[in-house]
Amino acid sequence: MLTKEEFILEQYKLYADQKEKFISRNFSTNRFYLISFVVLVILTIYAGGIIFVKLIPGSLLFSAVGALVCVLWWMNIDSYNLLIKIKYQNVLEEMEKAFSIKPFTIEREALAEYKKNKKAFLFSDMQKTLAILGLIFFFALFVCDAVPLVYKLCFMR
Repeated sequence: MLTKEEFILEQYKLYADQKEKFISRNFSTNRFYLISFVVLVILTIYAGGIIFVKLIPGSLLFSAVGALVCVLWWMNIDSYNLLIKIKYQNVLEEMEKAFSIKPFTIEREALAEYKKNKKAFLFSDMQKTLAILGLIFFFALFVCDAVPLVYKLCFMR
């Protein structure tokens, strides 16, 4: 029979392992978005001259899809970050109150200190920056292709 401390420790180990698996899924998801982003940039640049439905340039279509992918990527990063913070702060740190050493609490506090002093730029920060820059890129291309198309549809009949 497990003592209360052993039971908490076993739950803690299980939960910490699940959190690590969740972070791995986060990396897999972000890899999907990054590959999609790169493919859409390439398609927008190289297949932009293709005309769909006798009117819509490929760059307009691919830039719209690219902007959508960037928005979804940014939202996904935010969602994963929120869930990971909940797992760290609300669950694991609560369990750590039963221990003499609190590894996740120490790690979170150290990371917060580094971020406060601008010494750390996390991977998720880089991903968010790339998603925002990609959104700006795709949006600018979309506008550049949409304005002439709208003008052509409205005034060149």
